[in-house]
Amino acid sequence: MDRSIIQNRITGSGATIIQSLQKMDEERVKLLFVFDDDIFIGLITIGDIQRAIIKGHALNEPIAGILDTNKIYASEDDTIDAIKSEMRRLRTECMPVLNKDHDLVNVYFWEDFFDQSTAEERPLIDLPVVIMAGGKGARLKPITNVIPKPLVPVGGKTILEVIMDQFEGIGCHKFYMSVNYKADIIRYYLDQLDHKYDIEFFMEAKPLGTIGSVSLLKDRIKTPFIVSNCDSITDQDYRDVYDYHVSNHNDMTIVTMVKNFKIPYGVIETGDDGLMVSLKEKPELTYHVNTGVYILNPDCIGEIPEGEFFHVTDLMEKIRARGGRVGCFPVSESSWHDMGEWPEYLKMIGVR
Repeated sequence: MDRSIIQNRITGSGATIIQSLQKMDEERVKLLFVFDDDIFIGLITIGDIQRAIIKGHALNEPIAGILDTNKIYASEDDTIDAIKSEMRRLRTECMPVLNKDHDLVNVYFWEDFFDQSTAEERPLIDLPVVIMAGGKGARLKPITNVIPKPLVPVGGKTILEVIMDQFEGIGCHKFYMSVNYKADIIRYYLDQLDHKYDIEFFMEAKPLGTIGSVSLLKDRIKTPFIVSNCDSITDQDYRDVYDYHVSNHNDMTIVTMVKNFKIPYGVIETGDDGLMVSLKEKPELTYHVNTGVYILNPDCIGEIPEGEFFHVTDLMEKIRARGGRVGCFPVSESSWHDMGEWPEYLKMIGVR
């Protein structure tokens, strides 16, 4: 097989989880072909990595320990129609074709058989979505002196439309929108759109923090629901997050971005009397960063004090203090696009 068609997707089984995640980000792909020299070992997908992180695998572990050995591959004896049918059934991005010796002899990608617009055959979810759209967007001044942050343009749409369209794409149609700053402009803009979203506005009469206004929805939401801020976009199918939320019996699930920092110096730890305890040469640090998207069970609304300033971090701690479950669903660094400040916004719209 000519490996040039997958050259940018090849990694070794000794690569670490974080290295594989970074390579997916660099190449803008969601799976890699794993080889030991010239021997095909298997595929590693973004889903495999997310499940490994959730299970507590260290990011510096080699991916050999998390490879799914039960993945389904095609045989060189399979017909094209059989391969197409299996790819559609599995909703897989690609299908490796192996010979009897388990050698990789061919690869078919989704676009080889299906139009990109082909609807994904996956059950939709219809969760209520709460959009937190009341902030002043102070870090994006002076543009937010004129228009509210939710209406800042991203491509041919406002970021608010991009966010709501993503949720509608997975079956969510009912929106509750917390508004305050320039609320009339937001309402007017949405009223002029040809596409009418099903939105109930609720007014945050005074600043109530990052989650406080959701207390106003008590007794109005009876199912699990999504909360999203209005200044970032995440390239993640939130059905995966909901599946994790339900299967893990979480009270709350936070979508987190895996952020890796490389320190370009030797880092020294000191102890008493300034004596050196340890030295780490150019260490890498990895953190889970809050993306501002959450799934909550309806009972959580009752834990938000009414009319009081209350941050989402306060809710997290309150749930944990009573023994509740707060889960984290990881996404890669390039999957999250933030516009909270001017440098990030310019990156989001492609200006460097």
